[in-house]
Amino acid sequence: MPLGTAIAPYVPGLRRHARALVGHAAGGDALVQATLQAVLADAALRGALQAEGRVALYRAFSAIWAGLCSGRVPLSAPAPDARSVAQWRLSQIMPPARQALLLLAIEDFTAEEAGAIMGVSADEVARMAEAARAEIAQGIATRVLIIEDEPLIAMQLEALVVAQGHTVCGMVATRAQAMEALTRERPGLVLADIQLADGSSGLDAVADIQAVADVPVIFITAFPERLLTGERPEPTYLITKPFRESAVTCAIGQALFFHAPMMV
Repeated sequence: MPLGTAIAPYVPGLRRHARALVGHAAGGDALVQATLQAVLADAALRGALQAEGRVALYRAFSAIWAGLCSGRVPLSAPAPDARSVAQWRLSQIMPPARQALLLLAIEDFTAEEAGAIMGVSADEVARMAEAARAEIAQGIATRVLIIEDEPLIAMQLEALVVAQGHTVCGMVATRAQAMEALTRERPGLVLADIQLADGSSGLDAVADIQAVADVPVIFITAFPERLLTGERPEPTYLITKPFRESAVTCAIGQALFFHAPMMV
């Protein structure tokens, strides 16, 4: 099987992982591009990818990420403004722990697979992930807007958000309701479905919101690959339905870690 065919199914997930780890789309995509270039330049790595697939691809990415964190590898996509530079520096406080948590909670690797990716033991991965969870638990509370047309899912997200110490400032089911809630409530975080109750799009609702407010957004969808096509602005944070609560918790922690929220 051609190498491109073998790894193509894993690239959208790697882009999701990279964006969540870096905290913005351009930087994450730059790291994925660097990973793919490294694959093309290294015959041994290409062989590993043919044999191990997804784990080997993420391991190649992890090596580049580790080099970036240590200063050996520059980030080719510069941060767009001074605040992003400050956030990027802050993100270096404990990047391995956050990476371990993302691999387990969002990418759904086992501890053994995550250990193989990061070059540590499964026990060490578990320890680092727990440290990252503790860091998230100490995060700043904010106001959360939920855009979801399935009532049971909306209530599940509400319970999860409240359990983390945040306030749910609105639960809406359409694009128009989302804009009304934004104006009225001024959320510090948005959780958004893609397909909404009246046939409107969660993507369009979020575009409306981000045109007037600097708010981090986590998309929750059954079809994440449809949002990573390069055909339109793409999300930084993306969760697959049916979601695990640990994945949503992790994504919320990452989004608020990189983004100064509006305070409750």
